[in-house]
Amino acid sequence: MTDTAAPVLTIDGPSGSGKGTISRLVAQHLGWHYLDSGALYRAVGVAAGWAGLDLDDAGALVRCAFDTQIAFREAGDGELRVLLNGHDATDELRTETAGAAASAIAAIPEVRAALRDRQRAFRQPPGLVADGRDMGTVIFADAPFKVFLTASAEERAERRYKQLKDKGVSVTLAGLLREILARDARDASRAVAPLRPAEDAVRIDTTGLPIATVVERVLALLPATRR
Repeated sequence: MTDTAAPVLTIDGPSGSGKGTISRLVAQHLGWHYLDSGALYRAVGVAAGWAGLDLDDAGALVRCAFDTQIAFREAGDGELRVLLNGHDATDELRTETAGAAASAIAAIPEVRAALRDRQRAFRQPPGLVADGRDMGTVIFADAPFKVFLTASAEERAERRYKQLKDKGVSVTLAGLLREILARDARDASRAVAPLRPAEDAVRIDTTGLPIATVVERVLALLPATRR
């Protein structure tokens, strides 16, 4: 059961803005629960691919969203692993293909509705750090602490390029930049829950900033009693 009294810190932003890394570190520092909402959409996208579903078939995708079993497990090295129908699908969820599928199905209102309660169920004591694209505007609109991270498209493409190259994935910087710009446009223009800062969110541009500095700025937004 969701505990609506538990505090929530939402961290929204476009792909590559650093919200996943920052959210994990902030959650660890606070001892709060963590929600990677993007992983839920990626998981449905991967499950749909496994089942050979058409990403334009809203009805089939909604059924997939309800039927897919998604669980998070922290590995011994502190990395968050995602279990999809009992299988560790973490690496597959991080591919550009999964990201594109997630962006496509996230534009379908019925799929978003199917995943809404799943996301809200993560709100448990002592608190929750939730990262995504509509955490502060839709899922946890009543959250007392909200952040919106940004960074230049070029820097976000470089971050993603280094991340994928380190994993041995063959990509080009130019190709990643095109994909990021296309995803930005798609996420910002969708009819339901478009990517935008909540009116009461604090915006932080992470371009050129060390991770530790961004974490400090986010933590500074919380009362001293919470830190």
